[in-house]
Amino acid sequence: MGGAGAPRGGGPGEAPPPRVPPRTPRPGAPERGGGRMRGAGSRPWLCAGLLVSCLETIFSANTGFSVSIYDVTSRSIYVRWPKFSGASSYRVTATAVNTVGHSLLAHFSDVTLKGTLSSLIPNTVYAIQAEAIDKNGIILAETRIMQSTAPDVPIIDQAYSKLSNSITVEWRAVPGATSYLLTAQDGDSFIETVVTNSPGTLTGLKPATLYRITVRSVNSGGKSQPSPFRKAKTVLAAPVLSVSSPSCDSIAVSWKAVYMAAGFSVFLMRSDGLGRMLKENTTNTSLLFTSLDPGTLYTIKAYAWNVNGVPGDDFTYNQRTSPNAPADVQVAFNSGTLRAIVSWMPTEGALTYSVTASSGPLNLTCNTSSASCVVPSLQCGSEYSVSVTAYNDAGSSKPTGAVSLKTIPCAPVNISIEEDEPGRLLVSWSSVNFSHYYVVFVKSDDGLEVHCNTSRTQCHFQSDCGFTYFISVFAYNKAGQSPLGDVFNYTTAPCCPSDLRATFVSGDAVRVTWAPVRGAEMYQTRAVGGSGALLCNDTAAACTLSALQCDTRYRIAVYSFSEARGSNTSCASKYVATAPCSPEIKNISKEARSAMSVHWQSNNEEATYIVTARGDAGLWHCTSSGNSCTLINLPCGSAFSVSAIARSPAGQSLPSYSVPLETAPCCPTDLMLTQVAQSVTNISWSVGVGAQTYVTTLGSPKGQAKCHTLQNYCLLGCITCSTNYTVSLKAISETGLTSSCTYQGYSSSACCPSGVKLYRLGNNGIRVHWRASDESTNYSTHLHGSKGNFTCTPSPGLSHCDLTEIPCGDVYTVVVSPVTDKEPKLTFCAKKIYSVTCSGSSVGMVIYRGRGKSNAEQHI
Repeated sequence: MGGAGAPRGGGPGEAPPPRVPPRTPRPGAPERGGGRMRGAGSRPWLCAGLLVSCLETIFSANTGFSVSIYDVTSRSIYVRWPKFSGASSYRVTATAVNTVGHSLLAHFSDVTLKGTLSSLIPNTVYAIQAEAIDKNGIILAETRIMQSTAPDVPIIDQAYSKLSNSITVEWRAVPGATSYLLTAQDGDSFIETVVTNSPGTLTGLKPATLYRITVRSVNSGGKSQPSPFRKAKTVLAAPVLSVSSPSCDSIAVSWKAVYMAAGFSVFLMRSDGLGRMLKENTTNTSLLFTSLDPGTLYTIKAYAWNVNGVPGDDFTYNQRTSPNAPADVQVAFNSGTLRAIVSWMPTEGALTYSVTASSGPLNLTCNTSSASCVVPSLQCGSEYSVSVTAYNDAGSSKPTGAVSLKTIPCAPVNISIEEDEPGRLLVSWSSVNFSHYYVVFVKSDDGLEVHCNTSRTQCHFQSDCGFTYFISVFAYNKAGQSPLGDVFNYTTAPCCPSDLRATFVSGDAVRVTWAPVRGAEMYQTRAVGGSGALLCNDTAAACTLSALQCDTRYRIAVYSFSEARGSNTSCASKYVATAPCSPEIKNISKEARSAMSVHWQSNNEEATYIVTARGDAGLWHCTSSGNSCTLINLPCGSAFSVSAIARSPAGQSLPSYSVPLETAPCCPTDLMLTQVAQSVTNISWSVGVGAQTYVTTLGSPKGQAKCHTLQNYCLLGCITCSTNYTVSLKAISETGLTSSCTYQGYSSSACCPSGVKLYRLGNNGIRVHWRASDESTNYSTHLHGSKGNFTCTPSPGLSHCDLTEIPCGDVYTVVVSPVTDKEPKLTFCAKKIYSVTCSGSSVGMVIYRGRGKSNAEQHI
């Protein structure tokens, strides 16, 4: 094609067509903003190949005339063009590319620079040609572009809301649409979103709000007109819960009012699925759930509903109840470190524990996640109240009841030592809080130590001349011994050699002391008795005579010597008897369950013998002047160390070598039998002190069941139903000592029936039939189904039971159990499953579906 005014022609060699005369608009034709359209049959388009060639020719001419699209709908294309010099009118033609015979033509005046091509086909590509024409009808310039119309207008099928911030829209698919524009309008505000297909969801909406919903189809050409609107309302917003556990068995739930809400539904159940679900409907904004399990995680779900009962969004929250107070608080005090070990039984749901030891204004705490805790830095001479509190993320339990703890007393102070008369020391001190008694230890410089036990605040000690004594005082109570205080020393005045003193330092040694004599250079001490004489020469004013025979009387004299005077043989002598000889335990024999006879050998002439059994359970004594005595009332399950001493007016012998003694273990005080299956019985018992293993036996004429275990329980199988058993138990210690224990007899339950079957009776009747294990046993029948539970108990002696008005079309679990007046009821008989079909409205076929698990099978 040429420029403006160029002729249009056919193929090569053809004569050019005559020039088209100028066209004048008909009356009523639009001048601005639109144009007259007519069919394009009077002016056909060139073929597609020529179209490309023509476009290239126009653009190469660079006439400056062009056309552009500024809006497109399903049936309209909006075009604009620049003013062209010399043009008196413009002509715009739209021809469907792929649709034969569909063209539209529009004329516009020279002052009109944009127009609308309407009544087009949706989703169709059009070739748009614009021509600038002068007043003589000559085409000055022309240009072409390709443009597709938008898809057809969608039709909304439905619009609904399931969430408070969204509305879901469903519509019929529109051919050619590549996406859809959804619009929700609320007054002057609106929200839009683009989706690829139906359904689509508009989000970010306001709760409980009515919206006008429209849909527009979209393709590469543009957007369709909005669809006819649909009104849809968002559901109510979810209540935002505030949850707490004010006590260990309650949960408080509150929330703010929800716009347009008429009421609220709140659900609560254990998060592990156990137990039943609680539901509360209310018009208030708070609820309190009580009688809950302590320390348990619960799930709370709530939603609001409007006046029509339509529910809104739900809100879910997990909340744990605060724990229960710990039980069985035990306090063990360590007197050496001034610490207390506090232990307790763990409580359900507790994450941490706090131990508080209070004494006046002083509070000591200890935090832990285990079931024990060490409270350090306790003070002597104090009484503490000890309590334990459990914590979890919900809060704390109530503190346990206070356990009183008295610590050891403090070391005595204000100690004074004086010799109130010759040969006698008086030790006194101030009273100490929480002290039950005092022990004063006095150690002389020769190594001899004596002590005094008293509940008073003073003690007397015999003293010898020429000695230095080291004295310490301790206070005692049930918690233990006080810390070591100051150690004092005291030296007695010298005495004359005539003040002879003999002190036993052991069973076969005596220390002889006397007062130094002025001018004495050496002393000789002589002891005569037994099989000979013993001599001791020394310059010191003391001498120790050893290797003395036990249970022997000696005459002791001290002689002083000097070079000038020689020997002084006038010194007074003293008779001293040595302590009895130590006995030797020969054997220990059992006299009765709690009595042991101890036998020993001794060569003492006159002595009383004291036998002591020492163990964790305490001290036991027996006394005799012969060669045996009996320890009685010894506790079972205990270990002892047995020793003996001899005592006479001369003193006390060294203890004999210790002999170990063990008593048989204790029988358990409590024993319980529970039948968990027809042939299985669980037996449990309390722990027997001193027992390591147990042998339990159930015996009857039909046989016996036995179990040997380290535990305090076991399962005994092969139990015969409807049988009386004897119950016995042996408690065996680690060393093999055995205690035989007997208990009240045990009767097993009646036998479960066999051959349980279901038969159809009449319209809505079922007969349950079985084979009885014992004609004298009564039975109870239970049917469990989704449409109801049914029970019947036949007359004694019958082996069937009829149930009427049974709903058909259900699956039933059938259990036939013996009737017993014991608790709990029998639950371990076999379950059978039957399908009961419908024939019309009556019972049809009864079909056996298999065997279900009994309660016993689920727990064994």
